[in-house]
Amino acid sequence: MLNAYKHNANHELVPVDIDSAEKGSWINCSAPTEEELIHIHKLTGIPVNSLQTVLDREERSHVELEDEYIFVVVNTPVLLCEDSYDALPLGIFITRMYFVTVCLEENAVVSSFLANKRYSFQTYKKTRFLFQILSSASSSFLHYLQEIYRQTDVIGIRVRKSLQNKEIFRMLELQKSLTYFNFALHANESVMERLMRLRNNSLSSPSLLKMYEEDEDLLEDVIIENKQALEMCGVYSNILISMMDSYSSIISNSLSQIMKFLTSVTIILAVPTVLYSLWGANVPMPMENTPYGFWALLLGGLALTGLVTFYLWKKDML
Repeated sequence: MLNAYKHNANHELVPVDIDSAEKGSWINCSAPTEEELIHIHKLTGIPVNSLQTVLDREERSHVELEDEYIFVVVNTPVLLCEDSYDALPLGIFITRMYFVTVCLEENAVVSSFLANKRYSFQTYKKTRFLFQILSSASSSFLHYLQEIYRQTDVIGIRVRKSLQNKEIFRMLELQKSLTYFNFALHANESVMERLMRLRNNSLSSPSLLKMYEEDEDLLEDVIIENKQALEMCGVYSNILISMMDSYSSIISNSLSQIMKFLTSVTIILAVPTVLYSLWGANVPMPMENTPYGFWALLLGGLALTGLVTFYLWKKDML
């Protein structure tokens, strides 16, 4: 899907025709086709192979400085299913005319700007818009990290009531998601630090990446926010690993208790079974001709079973 937007005189984000997009317009493309990539190339001059780079899900965050454009790839969080998260690369191109974003699929970070949830951004303030996208990505990571922590608590409560392995598998999925987030946040940190170094670099295409004092302050805030997300990711990962180890031990101990109980029950049932089997053999037995022999045998078996049960209870086997 290929669309173009621009803020009007009332600071409202409005769609514009892609072929008549003016300077300062924002061109957004999600899940692009080959024809749409060629269309962007003809309109902006960005090479098609650079546009296709973003369509690789494994593309790492980085910054490329070209004569006619600046290319930034930043990782953004994405929810795959209930307990599975991943990071999706978002490509940002800053040209002399346009601000271009390209992503493999619909992106929640970009959608927040399209929904006018970020009222302070302006499409023609390209440097600040870039930093605001980085800020939104860091905030999204923080939001999903809090969701992971909340789900971890819910899973912990369920594990206490259930011995099924599916809860452990859910925790494994969350741990894998934290690993992806950690890698993505480190990559984003490298991009932010590179952009910070470019502020005083005369070779950084100053006409394309102009940083004012407010922009530098925003970038510093984004770097701090990203570091907070990294710290949270590390803390939650350690907590999750500790919980998984603890719950695995709890499950193993519960199974041991169950096996111990079943073994004790087997021993208790074996005592009267052996006794009654001996007296049921086809050979002469004591009290077989007395009228009270059956009841004596029954009571004797129950008494012996009671003694064995008491012994096992004293040994904490029941």
